[in-house]
Amino acid sequence: MENLLFENMDLSKEVKMALADIGFEEATPIQSMAIPELLLGKDVIGQAQTGTGKTCAFGIPAIEKIDTKVDGIQVLVLCPTRELAIQSSEEIKNVAKYKKGIKILPIYGGQQIERQIRGLRANPQIIIGTPGRVMDHMRRNTLKFGTLKMLILDEADEMLNMGFREDIDTILQSIHEEKQTILFSATMPREILDLAKKYQKNSTIVKAAHKELTVPSIDQYYLEIRENQKTDVLSRIIDANNISLSMVFCNTKRKVDEVSMNLQSMGYSVEALHGDMKQAQRDKVMSSFRKGNVDILVATDVAARGIDVDDVEAVFNYDVPSDEEYYVHRIGRTGRAGRSGKSYTFAYGRDLYKLKDIQRYTKTKIKLIKPPSLADVEETKINNIFDGIKTSLQSEDLTKYIKYIEKFIEDYSNDGSEDNEGFPTSIDIAAAFLKATLERNASKSDEPDEFVGTGAEHGMVRLFINMGKKDRLLPKNILEGICRATDLPGNLVGTIDIYDKFSFIEIPKEYAKEVLQAVQNIRINGRRVNIEPANKKS
Repeated sequence: MENLLFENMDLSKEVKMALADIGFEEATPIQSMAIPELLLGKDVIGQAQTGTGKTCAFGIPAIEKIDTKVDGIQVLVLCPTRELAIQSSEEIKNVAKYKKGIKILPIYGGQQIERQIRGLRANPQIIIGTPGRVMDHMRRNTLKFGTLKMLILDEADEMLNMGFREDIDTILQSIHEEKQTILFSATMPREILDLAKKYQKNSTIVKAAHKELTVPSIDQYYLEIRENQKTDVLSRIIDANNISLSMVFCNTKRKVDEVSMNLQSMGYSVEALHGDMKQAQRDKVMSSFRKGNVDILVATDVAARGIDVDDVEAVFNYDVPSDEEYYVHRIGRTGRAGRSGKSYTFAYGRDLYKLKDIQRYTKTKIKLIKPPSLADVEETKINNIFDGIKTSLQSEDLTKYIKYIEKFIEDYSNDGSEDNEGFPTSIDIAAAFLKATLERNASKSDEPDEFVGTGAEHGMVRLFINMGKKDRLLPKNILEGICRATDLPGNLVGTIDIYDKFSFIEIPKEYAKEVLQAVQNIRINGRRVNIEPANKKS
């Protein structure tokens, strides 16, 4: 079964809006199979590993089935631990963002029960709790299930392993039978099947089966780093390995925008690719990437389908994918046409367990490496300079430049300065040239008239604007604001791309300086904006 796009599912407008805000495009395999069945009201047994989107698989149908006109608990989710209860609560709240009147309450041990009782008095429709604390409230008569429509056992096998079988029986036997009962579990031991037989009616089994996956022969690495370190480490790997063409994969559209903007601000030639972009925009981005006009493509899995570019040197899993097949598809973008390729995956905490699953099901080894140091990056830059020097020594006539060096030595030795002691050696001069070259390369992007590498078409400059869709910005607002402040004719303006929090506009290179000078204090929609060359280093 092919994974479904959320926009093609039979979901309310409010839920689709919330999923778009989160950045989800495509349902995971377990979501694609479970959600349609649950929306039909069927009892379901769902088997899938941790991290495959099980919470949304039951959370989305739960939100859709809530009737805000009915007082009382309509959905009960049982979880094995307080941590999972809190996490599931947050995920479902995000899905319910635009559904007015829906209240969700997690209840678990370790939190004051009086506080939970106050929360229950507000009549939440969805309770997410651990078995022990749910039973506490049932004994106190503060939890009543007369209006319950849906009961979900999340991580059912884990609850049984933790000795909650008696508690589960107590809870389920005290609730009326006219309800939808759902079990989600990573494994299917006999006890799970016994539970299903006892408490479900004509249940449907959905299973996110693992296929036999063939992984291409690519050097695969992972780095154990936290979220706030990822962009810096990504840039170091690119610089230390001199990677000229790469793809960066993120799990959500929001993360794609965030990562591409951060990389652009660091001076890289970057484009984003995800489902919120119109087809014409996506075609343009891919054309630039294939031609080598863009060095880094940041994309979601859905948007990157069908991309076939032979020269991609490395793939970065900025987020660990939720599905093993996604991992294989991602890293398969490099190492094409007989070339060598590398993949780097960033993981930390729970993501390390997902990575172990990926290694197990793909039968491949992903090697742990340390991030490159700043010294590694500098060494690469120096080696690049030396490579250029070797080429010059082997293939060019340097007579003209030798004369300049000889004159420099003579002038240096005769200038009478106390600091000049004798003749400088060739090594001294070479070292001074190397230092000056490194410093000049480091400061190139600070030159005010430098518009190289903005990712625009030939003869154009791409400008970054710190406003986007969330500021209710329209293309005409940008066009009117810039043309009103300058002599730039509107018909010469190129592509205008508007994202959630920022935008881009392409203008002819000869107008770039004038535009940047004229828009220092420009206001668009009543707000002062910042406009600068895309990819310019901060």
